[in-house]
Amino acid sequence: MALITKITTQKQSTERFNIYLDDGQGEKYAFSVDQDVFIKYNLRKGQEIDELEIHEIQYGDLSKKAYNKALEFLSYRMRSIKEVAEHLAKKEFNDAIIQDVIYKLKEYNYVDDLEFAIAYVRTQKQTNGKGPSVLKRELIGKGINQDFIEQALQEYNDDDQLQEAIDHAEKLLKKNNKISTVQLKQKIEQHLMRKGFPYDIISKVLDEVQYEQDESEEWTALMKHAEKAQRKYQNEDPNQYRIKMKQFLYRKGFSMELIEKFLEDEE
Repeated sequence: MALITKITTQKQSTERFNIYLDDGQGEKYAFSVDQDVFIKYNLRKGQEIDELEIHEIQYGDLSKKAYNKALEFLSYRMRSIKEVAEHLAKKEFNDAIIQDVIYKLKEYNYVDDLEFAIAYVRTQKQTNGKGPSVLKRELIGKGINQDFIEQALQEYNDDDQLQEAIDHAEKLLKKNNKISTVQLKQKIEQHLMRKGFPYDIISKVLDEVQYEQDESEEWTALMKHAEKAQRKYQNEDPNQYRIKMKQFLYRKGFSMELIEKFLEDEE
């Protein structure tokens, strides 16, 4: 048994108390506790406590520290349970403490994975225009279970997805007016797939947006690519030059008819 001989307030925090004990070998500093823990265990000068009680008090204080860290982490934005647990693990709190904190956070509704998933989907679709498969992958990474993910994605209906995907496609069209129709179509498809939109939405987008170049635009785009190819193959013999120019421009998505016309005009 040890006797509490002195209790002082810490200089840097008035909500923490230093506890001094005498275990028969003289008074010495033993540990510090948070105000809530201090009140919970009714610590006072002259009180006798044993090793088990000291361990329990220190565990309670460590749990309180972890809880405060979790609240600080949650103060910036909503977090998933997994994110909170990983944050506390990085702060070197053990699994038992982390589970205690998570239980308390859930009890006070400070963490709720379904609410988090719904809010995440709403925010991401509005700010980043991500498609459902990307959002699903990100939510899995944040520890959200499948049922909650499916419920959250109901916030993102087909009409919303189509509008977001069209916006992406139109931005892409403004930046890529110097490539062939074939390449432009491929670029839109690939971009929307990376963004996480399903193929049925991508198909609808291709029906909605005007990505086909007219004859004049296609010719202008071909001429731009042809200039690069000319510099690249200018030292080839005429036959190899013609073959390589055809291959290069065909890979860029131009029709063979248009390529032949260019080569004939060039000659």
